Amino acid sequence: MPEEFWSNAIYSVTPTILLGLIFWLVMRAIIRADRAERSAYSKVEAEERARLEKLTADPHE
Repeated sequence: MPEEFWSNAIYSVTPTILLGLIFWLVMRAIIRADRAERSAYSKVEAEERARLEKLTADPHE
């Protein structure tokens, strides 16, 4: 373990910073995946609503 003040301070803070960075990256990935999933779901839902409207508007097609 380093004996100098600044070396000891950096040595002590580094694990916290690294864990915070890893946590931030994981949360960012989760939020982006959720955003993409919601977008895809909205697109599919809009297509289904359009298809349903078309079927109810003219049931003989």
